[in-house]
Amino acid sequence: MNIFKAIYCRTFQFCLKVALPFLPYRNPKVLNKIEDIPLNLKENSIPLIVTDKSIYSLGLLNSLEKSLSEANIKYYIFADCKPNPTIGNANDALDMYKKNNCSAIIAVGGGSSIDCAKAVGAMIAKPKKSLQKLRGILKIRKRIPDLFAIPTTAGTGSETTLACVIVDENTKYKYAINDFPLIPRYAVLDEEMTMTLPPHLVSTTGMDALTHAIEAFIGKGGNKSTRRDSLEAIKLIFDNLENSYFNKDRESRKNMLIASFKAGRAFSKAYVGYVHALAHQLGGYYNTPHGLANSIILPIVLKEYGKKIHKKLYKIALYCGLANKEASYSDAANLIINKIIEMNNKFNIPNHVELNKDDIYPMARKANVEANPLYPVPVLWDTKKLIEMYYKVGGLDE
Repeated sequence: MNIFKAIYCRTFQFCLKVALPFLPYRNPKVLNKIEDIPLNLKENSIPLIVTDKSIYSLGLLNSLEKSLSEANIKYYIFADCKPNPTIGNANDALDMYKKNNCSAIIAVGGGSSIDCAKAVGAMIAKPKKSLQKLRGILKIRKRIPDLFAIPTTAGTGSETTLACVIVDENTKYKYAINDFPLIPRYAVLDEEMTMTLPPHLVSTTGMDALTHAIEAFIGKGGNKSTRRDSLEAIKLIFDNLENSYFNKDRESRKNMLIASFKAGRAFSKAYVGYVHALAHQLGGYYNTPHGLANSIILPIVLKEYGKKIHKKLYKIALYCGLANKEASYSDAANLIINKIIEMNNKFNIPNHVELNKDDIYPMARKANVEANPLYPVPVLWDTKKLIEMYYKVGGLDE
């Protein structure tokens, strides 16, 4: 990256960090059970439930529908959310919301359902703006309808973040909308909703949460509270993800929900990095599930950052009990990276993503636009470097 662009990026990031204590972040109110939702809905509310066909067919809405019906609350269900929600997808949900005079939104699912619900909220708050016009940061600035986020995966952290990620199906561009009103009012951390989750989703969404926590910790943004949330989330994931994956253990599933929530809270303020910028384009071009993309890319990017992050990875290794104080920074960093690779291997996550070489340059350009200057990454990369990273992610020869 040329020196002038680098100065611009670091100045932008420094200003955001200075402004952090003064920005209107808020934490969602945490509900522990689905049955708590009716008591927290405003009187005469008509919620739109946003979910996907898989969750609906598995019967995961049964307890929610029962609770709402017993409280005599009328509701409607939009069950057509896609794995990577598109602009058209969000507009279809918005049409149902308006047609039925809804006044609240309940998102049930992983990050895709919650992102779709946030997109609906954004368009309600800004009816004269398209989702394309809302791309970036601080474009909404108005309260959205009360949003209840019920994660069925322990990974995205969307139940506590200000980010909404959407795909423009015409350009294949996957981008983020970031603003404080998108933080859900309520986060429902009910482990019962995760008990039927297939093992491959347990692993990839768990690794997604790990990526959030690590990127928030190693970047140049954030503060003491985000670093604490990141460390606590990383340790919870190292201690619980394998048990959650192999044994379907209820306590581990609950701990993973808590880890995902903490990681989401951390990266909402500290932001993420190039792992996410690279992964988002794989979602846009190939519909690669976000957690899977992050799982594969994370160790590759951490290795490439090199010595710049060794001290921070050393701190993670100390906190998680993987290294002692006498360990060198580089040895401790390698312990963390190898731990991630070992976990991926145990979960049968591949080392690479199959890529079309013709897509690499446009993906790298879009990753560059997404990441720079917003993400306070430990090392600044330009489009040329991001192209190199896509070759590594794809296991390709340049």
